[in-house]
Amino acid sequence: MGRKHYIDNLRWLCVLALFPYHTFMVFNSFGESFYVHGASVTSTTWIIQAMWPWLMPLMFVLAGISSAYALNKRSCAEYVKERVLRLLVPLIFGILLLVPLQTYIEERFHNGYTGGYLAQYILFFTKPTDLSGYNGGFTPAHLWFILYLFVISLIGLPLMRLYQKSQKKLNFARVPTFALLPLFLIPCLMQMILDISGKSVGEYFAFFMLGYLVLSDEIVLQKLIKSRWWLTALVAACLAVYLVVGGALPILPLELLYSFIAWAVILALLGLAGQYLNFENSTTAYLSKASFSLYLFHQQWVVVAAYFALAIVPSVPLQMIAIIAVSFALTLLTYEIARRVGFFRVIFGMKQ
Repeated sequence: MGRKHYIDNLRWLCVLALFPYHTFMVFNSFGESFYVHGASVTSTTWIIQAMWPWLMPLMFVLAGISSAYALNKRSCAEYVKERVLRLLVPLIFGILLLVPLQTYIEERFHNGYTGGYLAQYILFFTKPTDLSGYNGGFTPAHLWFILYLFVISLIGLPLMRLYQKSQKKLNFARVPTFALLPLFLIPCLMQMILDISGKSVGEYFAFFMLGYLVLSDEIVLQKLIKSRWWLTALVAACLAVYLVVGGALPILPLELLYSFIAWAVILALLGLAGQYLNFENSTTAYLSKASFSLYLFHQQWVVVAAYFALAIVPSVPLQMIAIIAVSFALTLLTYEIARRVGFFRVIFGMKQ
């Protein structure tokens, strides 16, 4: 059936969205300290809150869809080997080589740390921590996604292979698009499973498996393409409710709304992407190949750029622009250097 370019394009668009997302986290008004923190800005906080429900769930869904295609041409052993080389190895080296730079900046900004980087490196592995990194100490930082994806891929492998070999498959031929909407209850109910600092293994496992079992089906994609505009209208309405009255809702309705938005956005974006993003050119091919590395490298440069921008740049809008521009340029530069060195290609999981 050929490569599904809309999956690649959605993936790199999600990664690029993290540059403004994590930049706006520096200026959030809901009290999260992040690694550095500037002025509180309400407008960009709304953007964070609008992206929060669906951005990472979409990345797990895309991983599940990709696994469906990968297992059509790889054995279980080949799939595990690929997961180890592409996820576990860069996770380990990312924690060892990349993440400590973020906590070094955090220690200087929030805790008044004046020691050297090597002394802080020891502090990174020895200081008591809540795993967020916002108070210093050990954290996987943004690499939590890679850790979760590795674990979820291995947990899901027996189920995926069992389904692949089964004679009974899910039949979506007569299932209308609106009947897919209640599936949001599955990740919602699984939020309670292994919730670590607000990031639930159970919830993301559900999104991954929904990607594999449901959203990798070509019939479902065609239905989403046909329904893309009413799904988009539904998402806009739900996001408006979430942003306007979400803070006043009781916990249970808020959690249900949050989960519904995540699922509805995913369905709408897959429909839009299937219609408009299923193509490849030189730019999309480059970004598709680079997307994992851009994710791996981006946050430490956002934190470094923010640290200096807050000290040097006079106005908040210019600080935001500077952080996004500088961090993106440094991330691309890091990728271009790393992909030319064999050792870095291996430890950072880059495709040959």
